[in-house]
Amino acid sequence: MSWKDDIIKQIGKLNPRFLASVEKRMKAIPAVSRKIDAEYAGIMVELESSAKPYKNKFATFTRIPESGRSRAEILSEMQSMRAQEESQWKDGFVSGAVYHGDQEHIDFLNQVYAVNSQSNPLHADVWPSTTKFEAEIVAMTADMLGGAGQDVCGTISSGGTESIMLAMKTYRDWAREKKGITKPEMIVPITAHAAFDKASQYFNIKTIHIPVDENFRADVEAARNAVTPNTIVIVGSAPSFPHGAIDPIAELSELARQNQIGCHVDGCLGGFVLPWAEKLGYPVPPFDFRLPGVTSMSADTHKYGYAAKGTSVILYRGEELRHFQYYTATDWPGGLYFSPTFAGSRPGALSAACWAALTSIGAEGYLAATKKILETASAIKQGIREIPELRVLGDPLFVIAFDSDSLDIYKVLDFMSHKKWSLNGLHKPACVHICVTLRHTQPGVAERFISDLSEAVAHVKTHPDEKGTMAPVYGMAATLPLRGMVSDLLKRYLDVIFKA
Repeated sequence: MSWKDDIIKQIGKLNPRFLASVEKRMKAIPAVSRKIDAEYAGIMVELESSAKPYKNKFATFTRIPESGRSRAEILSEMQSMRAQEESQWKDGFVSGAVYHGDQEHIDFLNQVYAVNSQSNPLHADVWPSTTKFEAEIVAMTADMLGGAGQDVCGTISSGGTESIMLAMKTYRDWAREKKGITKPEMIVPITAHAAFDKASQYFNIKTIHIPVDENFRADVEAARNAVTPNTIVIVGSAPSFPHGAIDPIAELSELARQNQIGCHVDGCLGGFVLPWAEKLGYPVPPFDFRLPGVTSMSADTHKYGYAAKGTSVILYRGEELRHFQYYTATDWPGGLYFSPTFAGSRPGALSAACWAALTSIGAEGYLAATKKILETASAIKQGIREIPELRVLGDPLFVIAFDSDSLDIYKVLDFMSHKKWSLNGLHKPACVHICVTLRHTQPGVAERFISDLSEAVAHVKTHPDEKGTMAPVYGMAATLPLRGMVSDLLKRYLDVIFKA
């Protein structure tokens, strides 16, 4: 370890609030601010080139054109972009992102969307078909997740983040009315999805983070010690996004039940995998509404439910709890207004496509898909374990994280990107993961992944000082204790995304 690394490590041990105060003072010094801006500028140049590949290939519009363009020309440009983008995910080079991807399935959902393109569930009287679709999606998902005969109900949302945020808002309002809690707290494992921290910021709920064990599962004793009179909910993941670990939901939910607080299970990633994995005989610990302490769950239909992007399901144990999610306005001059989720108008066509996906695939289809995914994941795990320099973290089913004690894992990630792979870089600890989907079950994909990964390891071993493109960014994000600087970098990247 260099002296610079040692200093960074020691700084990282300081109190986060103290660090934030120091960072704020540092950035107020003009010379320091200019130096930071210069560093950001260099990084942004590299990121912009990858984020804006069409800048000089197609016309750019910063104002509405005087004369409308021909529809044929617009469609031609879009088809060119699609052709450039789809080869990567279609050939199985992408972690997660596209979970089905079969052309016949895509064409079918597109047809369903076209039939329902004008529908809007905000106007249930005009499009009762949409309310039929949404009610049945909720019922089918509840049944799959152990809710049959248990008064489990829910709504449709736009995705996992909205489902999670809706649940946390629901517990906040429930605890305020039922228990008089005005300073709510939620107990959240450090591996839980970032949407929980987002909910914390949006809804003024204090997050109490708890550690995980050596297998990246939530520490139950830490959760027990974290419960206070202000606790409104305990969170568990099934599985977690970073490492694919299933938290000890049975223990966490029982702790919540004993303390008469909520227990939310984030099944956004695994909700449409684990029930079928269990039926196939895989060792899936209890995680759903069959546990009496589980009071809500989120499950993304647009992931392994194989629906089009933009739908998720949030489920509650009982209509009374769900009522705290709803919004109603009774005195508005515009009339009586009510909506189940954050959005008012919503694309009913997405709900129709979701319903069509669930009912066309059926239980047999989900079983078959899950079987292929888990068999492919097993082959990938075995392949990684046979590379001496790498280590699989924990014992995951289908989200496989790996790190290295001897190599810069972000440089391995960089090399894999040059081989067309789009993997997820993680930190705390520094590692990389691949989320196995149906795209990876195509013949030869798993073998190609292991072959390219072996080549990446060999390359990094023989070129340890090679800088790379993303490795410096991931490395900084993983090690820099001044988190405000990392946050600023992410905000500047978002600025690049919205730069025409």
